[in-house]
Parts: sequence; structure tokens; C-alpha cells
Amino acid sequence: MRSKKSIYLETTIPSYATAKPSTDIIVAARQLLTNLFWEKERHKYNLLISQFVIDECSLGDKEAAQKRLQFIFGIEQLEIPQGVEVLASKYQKILGIPDKARYDCLHLAYCVLGKVDYLLSWNCTHLGNVTQNKIRSYNDSHSLWMPSLVTPEFFTT
Repeated sequence: MRSKKSIYLETTIPSYATAKPSTDIIVAARQLLTNLFWEKERHKYNLLISQFVIDECSLGDKEAAQKRLQFIFGIEQLEIPQGVEVLASKYQKILGIPDKARYDCLHLAYCVLGKVDYLLSWNCTHLGNVTQNKIRSYNDSHSLWMPSLVTPEFFTT
């Protein structure tokens, strides 16, 4: 029997799932799709997070942080793979990601080094289709694993 595919939950997933319902139509749609994924699809996959997800979920409003941390409670935490910081720095340079968004590169490096099947995120600016080609080119030239960078919509449509 084939084992479940793996999904790394980037911090935007617990953030959208636990946020107060939005009146912004785009945000509300993302919240709905995230919750549909959580209710109907997540059980089909091996869910993973990293210490970086925990760190980011802990930031900001205390009540909101507690909701995010409760959401990810019990999800398997990946150990820090050797070379994650170095690879994240390379991605940051290649993709032109500012220091304030360095966590995005760390999430990606975790997925590459951990050979995770999917990186699930709503961060389409730094982890979307435009950057995916640059990442794939770099990874192919260095014989590195390439996770699929997807949003919850991928699993719910």
C-alpha cells in the first residue's frame, strides 16, 4: 500500500483558518478554501510543520496566536535538516526576497531538504507560480527535490 503524500503547512494556512471572517471577498474565499481543505482533505495526507511555523504562529495578537498554535497542535514537526539555513539564503538571493520575508525561504528549504511533496501556502508573492520556475531551475541544476507549491484550492476543486 502506498503511503500518504506529505504536505508542509506554511504559516498562512493556520492564519487564514483561524482568523475572524473577513469582509474582503478575496480573503473570505481563501478562508473558505482553507477550511474546506482542513475539513475534507487533510486526512488524506501526512501534514508537517517546522519550528519556523510555530515561531511565526506565536507572533502578534496573543489571542490570535493562541488560536493558530491550537490549530497546528499535534501536527508532526520536521527536524531541522542539515543545510537548511544555507539553502534558504540561496533561495533568498535567487528570488530577491527581502530579509523581512526570510521565513518563506526557510519553509521552502525545509520542503526541499525534507523531500516534502507539497508546500501549502497562500503566500503567492514569494512562493507562487512566478518564483516556482526560478526555484525549479535552481533545484534541477543542483539535483535537489522540487516540492509542488500549491494553495488549498489545489485540493478542493
